[in-house]
Amino acid sequence: MDVLKGFHQNVLTDNANKLLRIIVHCVIFEYLRMPFGIKNAPPHYQMIMNTIFPKELSEGWLILYIDNVIVFSETWDNHLSRLERVLQKIVQVNMKISLKKCHFAYSELKALGHVVSGLRLGIDKNKVEEVLLKPMPQTKKEMQSFLGFAGY
Repeated sequence: MDVLKGFHQNVLTDNANKLLRIIVHCVIFEYLRMPFGIKNAPPHYQMIMNTIFPKELSEGWLILYIDNVIVFSETWDNHLSRLERVLQKIVQVNMKISLKKCHFAYSELKALGHVVSGLRLGIDKNKVEEVLLKPMPQTKKEMQSFLGFAGY
C-alpha cells in the first residue's frame, strides 16, 4: 500500500511552522503540513508510521518504509485479517492511501529491493546482479556514483 501524499498528511506544530517560515518580499509564508526536502522529515515520518503500527511490526508481518506499507502472510485468511487490522488503523488515524499505487493479493511482490513471498523476505536477485555487473570504480567520482547506487 502507498500512503497518499504521506508527508503532506502530517500537520506541523506551531513551533515547526515558525522554524520553517520563508520570507519573500516582506511576506511570510508558513508550511501547514510537513514539506519535502527538510533533512529530518523522512526519519520523523518513519517514526510516526512506526508509532502507528508497533504491534504489527513486532509480530514481523509488516514492513514500513516511509510511505510504503507492505503486509505479508502465509495464508489467504490470515492475509485478509492482517489487511483489515492495518486498514482499520489507517482509518483510525485519518490517513489516506493511494489506491492507484496499491497492490493487493500477490503471491510474490518486489518492493524496496526485496522479494516478499508468504512470510519470506528475500533479496531481489536482479538487484544483486546489477551490483555484480557494475564495474569497479576507478576514480573518486565513480566511487561516489557507486556509493549512491549501492545506497539506493
